[in-house]
Amino acid sequence: MALCGPTSGTGVWWELCGSWGTRQAAPGLSLTSPPRQKEVHSTSPCSLLQMGWGDLGVYGEPSRETPNLDRMAAEGMLFPNFYSANPLCSPSRAALLTGRLPIRNGFYTTNGHARNAYTPQEIVGGIPDGEHLLPELLKGAGYASKIVGKWHLGHRPQFHPLKHGFDEWFGSPNCHFGPYDNRARPNIPVYRDWEMVGRYYEEFPINLQTGEANLTQVYLQEALDFMKRQQVAQRPFFLYWAIDGTHAPVYASRPFLGTSRRGRYGDAVREIDDSVGKILSLLRDLRITENTFVFFTSDNGAALISAPKQGGSNGPFLCGKQTTFEGGMREPAIAWWPGRIPAGQVSHQLGSVMDLFTTSLALAGLAPPSDRVIDGLDLLPAMLRGQLTDRPIFYYRGNTLMAVTLGQYKAHFWTWTNSWEEFRQGIDFCPGQNVSGVTTHTQEEHTKLPLIFHLGRDPGERYPLSFASTEYLDALRGVTLVVQQHQKTLVPGQPQLNVCNQAVMAWTPEAFCSAPPWPRSLAWAACSSENEGSSLAPPCLPPTRWSMARLSWKSREMPWSQDRRWLSWTICWPLAEPCGRRVSCWASCRPRCWSA
Repeated sequence: MALCGPTSGTGVWWELCGSWGTRQAAPGLSLTSPPRQKEVHSTSPCSLLQMGWGDLGVYGEPSRETPNLDRMAAEGMLFPNFYSANPLCSPSRAALLTGRLPIRNGFYTTNGHARNAYTPQEIVGGIPDGEHLLPELLKGAGYASKIVGKWHLGHRPQFHPLKHGFDEWFGSPNCHFGPYDNRARPNIPVYRDWEMVGRYYEEFPINLQTGEANLTQVYLQEALDFMKRQQVAQRPFFLYWAIDGTHAPVYASRPFLGTSRRGRYGDAVREIDDSVGKILSLLRDLRITENTFVFFTSDNGAALISAPKQGGSNGPFLCGKQTTFEGGMREPAIAWWPGRIPAGQVSHQLGSVMDLFTTSLALAGLAPPSDRVIDGLDLLPAMLRGQLTDRPIFYYRGNTLMAVTLGQYKAHFWTWTNSWEEFRQGIDFCPGQNVSGVTTHTQEEHTKLPLIFHLGRDPGERYPLSFASTEYLDALRGVTLVVQQHQKTLVPGQPQLNVCNQAVMAWTPEAFCSAPPWPRSLAWAACSSENEGSSLAPPCLPPTRWSMARLSWKSREMPWSQDRRWLSWTICWPLAEPCGRRVSCWASCRPRCWSA
């Protein structure tokens, strides 16, 4: 067992696209159905993995290489003041799907003060059973739901997305980190529902030299096929499109490589933009645009540590991913609902990814859970009537409240980028953006006299208000009241990101699907044909060095096989160090290869 320490802050981008359909309109809405079709109301949030506020043309990116997203904004509503719930991917995703701050749903660590944490392969924790996820609640309105891409809410069987409301999944429990040598750790697996269909860098290759990979196209096709099937069935649906092409190591398919002025990162953005265009085009072809709500945003700011070749732009904002400065948590955000949301509008509502939870439930005619605090707002009043709601934005690192924004004012109670040790190793969350006394490499406390910035005049957080000014004192009074109310009622969830154990990594195809019947030291797996005595053993170790265990199809269902015949399986684990060679499955269990 090991404690999970602070992350080093490699770049992460994500795109979430969800499409929800309901048989009834949201309260206060009168939805019209397409001719000769029963009324289906779909909503779709899209969020890009680690995309920066300044990466879209509509936000001022000078190359103007996102025509589809720019058109989406022109036909919909832009949110320039929209935030993730955390400067790191896993906690932000947990917040999006629960509508609750990570400090409430348990997606944080207490292993150090103000420490970020996420879900690497060896993480023991994950999304708690007690949390109600959006797809689980949408089932009450008859929704079919699918996640495409990165899950990132836990690797162990009890954290599988199909156990938390999703009906379908194609993707991975983690990002495409790697490749690994399959000795210290395996490559990240890719699943279709309960079945492991391969691993990154093996069955799903990514060329680190050229940046070529076809994953975005695969994820696009999964999304399109799902929407077509639900429309044929006339079933409301929720699609969560969580792709990771803009996460370092950045990748794109061959037609997009070398097409951007921004290098390989720009190639990945262009392919994602093209994919969003195809998703919106299909909605038009299916004639369900007026019954479909689409939202595009990101899980955290651009990872400047990976820039300029593998990271994006946070526009005028300070620092990037891993920090609670604006560049780490302010995100691009576009709402699209033709015929419902007025085209070409800009909303100055302070928004959060958690709002997508509450807004989606409202669109489905459902109320949020009443037995817990929900941090997300319903954005429908802002989108449909231009009605703004006063609300604070809380910025957490781990279990530490670092800052809060209220109106135009942002107060920092702690400032910190990363440690001097990391900085001297070349890990820089704020390259070229040193602000004296603000972008510090030691944790600086300001709880008694917060640093306060006016984000309208100073979006880059470079000029704190004078402590003696009337403006400062007025802003401080408002912020202090909000923080006191927040902390008075705060009940932190059980921290899920404290403990790591290499034994929980997905060494075998079954690892994420059910509790393994073998010791945690398993490092190899081989399967037999229907004939006795035909088991494979790694050629690098003599048979006498292996312990054997037999399972039958009748006694345990193997989730990666769809064959209902009686199958005899041989599971092997070494009594010595594995040699690292590949073991292949026999044809009777659907040909698959994996190594450990």
